[in-house]
Amino acid sequence: MNETILVTGGAGYIGSHAVKQLVNAGYDVIVIDNLSTGHIDAVDKKAKLVIGDVRDLGLLDTIFSRNNIAGVMQFAGKIIVPESVSHPLSYFDDNFTAVISILRAMRKYDCKNIVFSSTAAVYGSSDSPAIKEDAPLHPESPYGFSKLAAEHLICDCEKAYGIKHCIFRYFNVAGASEDGSIGEAHPVETHLIPVTVNAALTGRPMQIFGNDYQTRDGTNLRDYIHVLDLADAHVLGMKMLLSGGKSEIINLGSENGYTNKEIVETVGAVTSHPVNWTYGPRRPGDADSIVASNEKAKQILGWKPTRDLKCMIESDVNWRNKHPKLYGRTLNKLTSDQKKQLLIYRSSNHAKALYEEIETKDQERLEKLIKANRF
Repeated sequence: MNETILVTGGAGYIGSHAVKQLVNAGYDVIVIDNLSTGHIDAVDKKAKLVIGDVRDLGLLDTIFSRNNIAGVMQFAGKIIVPESVSHPLSYFDDNFTAVISILRAMRKYDCKNIVFSSTAAVYGSSDSPAIKEDAPLHPESPYGFSKLAAEHLICDCEKAYGIKHCIFRYFNVAGASEDGSIGEAHPVETHLIPVTVNAALTGRPMQIFGNDYQTRDGTNLRDYIHVLDLADAHVLGMKMLLSGGKSEIINLGSENGYTNKEIVETVGAVTSHPVNWTYGPRRPGDADSIVASNEKAKQILGWKPTRDLKCMIESDVNWRNKHPKLYGRTLNKLTSDQKKQLLIYRSSNHAKALYEEIETKDQERLEKLIKANRF
C-alpha cells in the first residue's frame, strides 16, 4: 500500500507541480484547495481533490479520520508582497491560521511529517552574495512575517508533539511541466518571466526598472528556480522525513541568479520575438542582487537545480502556446461530490462583513463556481 500525502493548496501553481511529482514518485495524494487561486484542471487526475478550506477544522478532521495521512505538504496561502502590506489580516489568516489548523489535525491523528513551503522573504534585504540558512531573519512585509511566524510554530510543534519538518525557503519560481499540461496561471500576472513572455507573444511594451545597479549589466539580479526543480525538492524533503530523517530548514536557490536584462533577452531568443521593452525608474527598496545558497540542499537532499533559465522560459512558452486561455472555462467539471463540498464550504463562511476586500473577491469566485455548475 502506498503512503498517502495530503497537499494543501495543491490546485495552485507550485502545489499542482508538487502533486504531479508525488504521483510520479508512487504516492497516493489527497489535495485540499478552496480554488480561490487554484484550478481544478491543474490537479493530477490520479490525485483526489477535496474542495474546501484548510482552516476548516471539521473538514480536516474528516480527511484525517478517513485516511492514514503519512505526511503533509503545506502550500496553501497568499504570496503577493505589496498586497500583504495593504491586507495584513488576510495574509496572516491564510498563511498562519491555516498552519495552526493543519498542525491541530496532525497532532490529533499522530501525523509526524510536514514539508512547509516558506519563502526567502523571511531574510529581508541582505548584502550576502548567496544567502545561507543562518543569515539574520528580518522580513520586511506582512507576507514575510506571516511565513516566519508559521515557521516558528512548526518548530515549536516538534518540541511539543514530535512533528518533524522540512521547511524550504526560496525566491522566484518559473516554468511549467515538461508536457505543457500545467503551468503558471494568474488573473493578473506580476512575475517577471511570464510578464516578459506575454509581452513577447503579444507585442505589448514592458519596462525594466532601473539600469544602474551593481550587477553585471546594471539591472537587478534575482534567484529563479524551475517549478519542477522546486517540486522535486519537496518530494525529496518528504522522503527524507518518512525515512526517519531529522527536521531541517533548507534554502533552495541557484546561487548565481539572472538579471532582468538577461531574462528579457532570453525570452526574445526563445520566442523569436524581440521584447518591446524600455528602462523605467528604480523602484524603492529594490536591492542590487539577491540569491539563495543551495549548499545545504546539496548536502542534505542531494538536490541542485537541473533546469536553467532557457528551460524555464521554453516550458512557460510551451504551456502558454498550448493553453492560450490558460485553464479557461473549467468551472463546470465538478463531480456531484465536489458540488456538495462547494455548498458546504460556502455555508461555512459567515460574518463576511468582517473580511477584507480581497477575501470578498475569493467569495465572488466561489459564487461563480457554484453558478457555473447550476446548483
